[in-house]
Amino acid sequence: MVELIPSPDTVMQILKRTGAFREGHFIYPNGKHSPHYFQMPLAFRYYDTARVLAVALSRKFRLEKDISSQLPKVSIISPSSGGIPVAFGVRDALNAEQIYWAEQEKGERMFRQYVNQGEVNPCIIVDDIIRSGNAIEETVTLVKSLGARIIGCGAIVRFDTAPNEIEDVPVKSLIEFDVRMYEKEQACVECKDGVTPETVRF
Repeated sequence: MVELIPSPDTVMQILKRTGAFREGHFIYPNGKHSPHYFQMPLAFRYYDTARVLAVALSRKFRLEKDISSQLPKVSIISPSSGGIPVAFGVRDALNAEQIYWAEQEKGERMFRQYVNQGEVNPCIIVDDIIRSGNAIEETVTLVKSLGARIIGCGAIVRFDTAPNEIEDVPVKSLIEFDVRMYEKEQACVECKDGVTPETVRF
Protein backbone atom coordinates (compact mmCIF):
# COMPACT_ATOMS: atom_id res chain seq x y z
CA MET A 1 0.00 0.00 0.00
CA VAL A 2 1.36 3.43 -0.98
CA GLU A 3 1.75 5.88 1.90
CA LEU A 4 0.21 9.25 1.01
CA ILE A 5 2.27 10.78 3.82
CA PRO A 6 5.31 8.63 4.65
CA SER A 7 5.84 7.76 8.29
CA PRO A 8 8.69 9.44 10.21
CA ASP A 9 10.56 6.10 10.11
CA THR A 10 10.25 5.96 6.33
CA VAL A 11 11.45 9.55 5.97
CA MET A 12 14.39 8.88 8.28
CA GLN A 13 15.33 5.86 6.16
CA ILE A 14 15.35 8.13 3.10
CA LEU A 15 17.58 10.65 4.85
CA LYS A 16 20.00 7.97 6.01
CA ARG A 17 20.12 6.32 2.59
CA THR A 18 20.95 9.61 0.86
CA GLY A 19 23.51 10.64 3.47
CA ALA A 20 21.39 13.59 4.62
CA PHE A 21 21.40 12.21 8.18
CA ARG A 22 24.63 11.12 9.79
CA GLU A 23 25.58 9.84 13.21
CA GLY A 24 28.93 10.29 14.91
CA HIS A 25 30.49 13.27 16.72
CA PHE A 26 29.93 16.72 15.24
CA ILE A 27 30.85 20.24 16.29
CA TYR A 28 28.45 22.86 14.93
CA PRO A 29 29.51 26.43 13.95
CA ASN A 30 28.04 27.72 17.25
CA GLY A 31 30.44 25.45 19.16
CA LYS A 32 27.81 22.96 20.31
CA HIS A 33 28.54 19.24 20.12
CA SER A 34 26.06 16.64 18.85
CA PRO A 35 26.01 12.94 17.93
CA HIS A 36 23.97 13.67 14.79
CA TYR A 37 24.10 15.94 11.77
CA PHE A 38 21.58 16.74 9.06
CA GLN A 39 22.87 17.84 5.67
CA MET A 40 19.52 18.09 3.94
CA PRO A 41 20.71 19.14 0.44
CA LEU A 42 22.09 15.62 0.02
CA ALA A 43 18.54 14.23 0.03
CA PHE A 44 17.49 16.81 -2.56
CA ARG A 45 20.22 15.80 -5.02
CA TYR A 46 17.85 13.12 -6.29
CA TYR A 47 14.71 14.28 -8.10
CA ASP A 48 12.58 11.29 -7.05
CA THR A 49 13.56 11.67 -3.39
CA ALA A 50 13.01 15.43 -3.46
CA ARG A 51 9.57 14.93 -4.97
CA VAL A 52 8.52 12.31 -2.39
CA LEU A 53 9.51 14.58 0.50
CA ALA A 54 8.03 17.78 -0.92
CA VAL A 55 4.74 16.13 -1.95
CA ALA A 56 4.41 14.54 1.50
CA LEU A 57 4.84 17.94 3.16
CA SER A 58 2.38 19.53 0.72
CA ARG A 59 -0.26 16.96 1.67
CA LYS A 60 -0.01 18.06 5.29
CA PHE A 61 -0.75 21.62 4.17
CA ARG A 62 -3.61 20.57 1.90
CA LEU A 63 -5.38 18.99 4.90
CA GLU A 64 -5.75 22.47 6.41
CA LYS A 65 -9.01 24.10 5.32
CA ASP A 66 -7.57 27.63 5.55
CA ILE A 67 -4.95 26.60 2.99
CA SER A 68 -6.93 24.33 0.66
CA SER A 69 -9.74 26.88 0.36
CA GLN A 70 -7.31 29.55 -0.92
CA LEU A 71 -5.42 27.47 -3.47
CA PRO A 72 -3.97 28.30 -5.92
CA LYS A 73 -3.76 31.96 -4.82
CA VAL A 74 -1.02 31.39 -2.23
CA SER A 75 2.70 32.07 -2.04
CA ILE A 76 5.32 29.47 -1.12
CA ILE A 77 8.29 31.09 0.60
CA SER A 78 11.71 29.76 1.59
CA PRO A 79 13.65 31.58 4.33
CA SER A 80 17.00 30.59 2.80
CA SER A 81 18.71 28.84 -0.10
CA GLY A 82 18.51 25.45 1.65
CA GLY A 83 14.74 25.51 1.50
CA ILE A 84 14.44 26.45 -2.18
CA PRO A 85 14.12 22.85 -3.47
CA VAL A 86 11.43 22.21 -0.85
CA ALA A 87 9.61 25.40 -1.83
CA PHE A 88 9.59 24.51 -5.54
CA GLY A 89 8.41 20.96 -4.78
CA VAL A 90 5.59 22.15 -2.52
CA ARG A 91 4.63 24.84 -5.04
CA ASP A 92 4.32 22.24 -7.79
CA ALA A 93 2.31 19.87 -5.60
CA LEU A 94 -0.12 22.59 -4.50
CA ASN A 95 -0.12 24.42 -7.87
CA ALA A 96 0.47 27.64 -5.94
CA GLU A 97 0.67 30.89 -7.93
CA GLN A 98 3.78 32.46 -6.39
CA ILE A 99 7.17 31.44 -5.01
CA TYR A 100 9.73 33.59 -3.24
CA TRP A 101 12.95 32.98 -1.36
CA ALA A 102 14.79 35.13 1.12
CA GLU A 103 18.45 35.52 2.01
CA GLN A 104 20.48 37.38 4.58
CA GLU A 105 22.29 40.54 3.57
CA LYS A 106 24.22 42.57 6.14
CA GLY A 107 22.46 40.69 8.91
CA GLU A 108 18.97 41.42 7.57
CA ARG A 109 16.70 38.89 5.89
CA MET A 110 15.22 40.09 2.62
CA PHE A 111 13.72 38.71 -0.56
CA ARG A 112 16.04 38.03 -3.47
CA GLN A 113 13.24 39.21 -5.75
CA TYR A 114 12.00 42.79 -5.79
CA VAL A 115 8.67 42.71 -4.01
CA ASN A 116 6.28 45.59 -3.47
CA GLN A 117 3.79 46.11 -0.68
CA GLY A 118 0.63 44.10 -1.25
CA GLU A 119 2.03 41.87 -4.01
CA VAL A 120 2.46 38.73 -1.90
CA ASN A 121 -0.42 36.24 -1.63
CA PRO A 122 -1.21 34.51 1.69
CA CYS A 123 1.98 32.67 2.58
CA ILE A 124 3.18 29.17 3.33
CA ILE A 125 6.75 29.28 4.63
CA VAL A 126 8.76 26.10 4.07
CA ASP A 127 12.32 25.02 4.78
CA ASP A 128 14.36 21.84 4.64
CA ILE A 129 15.07 21.85 8.39
CA ILE A 130 14.07 24.02 11.35
CA ARG A 131 16.75 23.95 14.04
CA SER A 132 16.07 27.06 16.15
CA GLY A 133 13.26 28.73 14.21
CA ASN A 134 15.16 32.03 13.86
CA ALA A 135 15.14 32.03 10.05
CA ILE A 136 11.40 31.29 9.96
CA GLU A 137 10.63 34.03 12.48
CA GLU A 138 12.72 36.58 10.55
CA THR A 139 10.90 35.60 7.36
CA VAL A 140 7.54 36.03 9.09
CA THR A 141 8.55 39.57 10.05
CA LEU A 142 9.59 40.25 6.45
CA VAL A 143 6.34 38.87 5.03
CA LYS A 144 4.17 40.82 7.47
CA SER A 145 6.03 44.03 6.60
CA LEU A 146 4.75 43.54 3.04
CA GLY A 147 1.17 43.15 4.23
CA ALA A 148 0.86 39.40 3.66
CA ARG A 149 -0.69 36.81 5.98
CA ILE A 150 0.91 33.57 7.15
CA ILE A 151 -1.39 30.58 6.60
CA GLY A 152 1.12 27.73 6.80
CA CYS A 153 4.60 26.85 7.96
CA GLY A 154 6.64 23.67 7.78
CA ALA A 155 9.81 21.73 7.04
CA ILE A 156 10.96 18.22 6.31
CA VAL A 157 12.63 18.06 9.75
CA ARG A 158 11.88 20.10 12.87
CA PHE A 159 14.07 19.89 15.97
CA ASP A 160 11.94 19.46 19.07
CA THR A 161 13.65 22.53 20.57
CA ALA A 162 12.25 24.74 17.78
CA PRO A 163 8.83 26.44 17.99
CA ASN A 164 5.87 24.19 17.15
CA GLU A 165 3.82 27.15 15.97
CA ILE A 166 4.51 30.52 14.34
CA GLU A 167 2.00 33.38 14.55
CA ASP A 168 -0.56 30.86 15.93
CA VAL A 169 0.01 28.69 12.84
CA PRO A 170 1.13 25.10 13.62
CA VAL A 171 4.50 24.10 12.15
CA LYS A 172 4.10 21.00 9.97
CA SER A 173 6.97 18.53 9.58
CA LEU A 174 7.62 14.99 8.40
CA ILE A 175 10.00 14.34 11.30
CA GLU A 176 10.07 15.91 14.76
CA PHE A 177 13.61 15.14 15.87
CA ASP A 178 14.63 14.65 19.49
CA VAL A 179 17.76 16.77 19.33
CA ARG A 180 20.79 16.21 21.56
CA MET A 181 23.08 19.21 21.71
CA TYR A 182 25.80 19.74 24.28
CA GLU A 183 26.62 23.34 25.14
CA LYS A 184 30.05 22.47 26.51
CA GLU A 185 32.66 19.90 25.57
CA GLN A 186 32.73 18.63 29.15
CA ALA A 187 29.10 17.50 28.89
CA CYS A 188 29.49 15.75 25.53
CA VAL A 189 29.14 11.96 25.76
CA GLU A 190 31.12 11.45 22.54
CA CYS A 191 33.99 13.55 23.90
CA LYS A 192 34.07 11.41 27.03
CA ASP A 193 34.09 8.26 24.87
CA GLY A 194 37.00 9.60 22.81
CA VAL A 195 35.09 9.73 19.50
CA THR A 196 36.97 11.92 17.01
CA PRO A 197 34.90 15.05 16.26
CA GLU A 198 34.12 16.50 12.84
CA THR A 199 33.54 20.23 12.51
CA VAL A 200 30.59 21.01 10.22
CA ARG A 201 29.81 24.21 8.34
CA PHE A 202 26.05 24.54 8.85
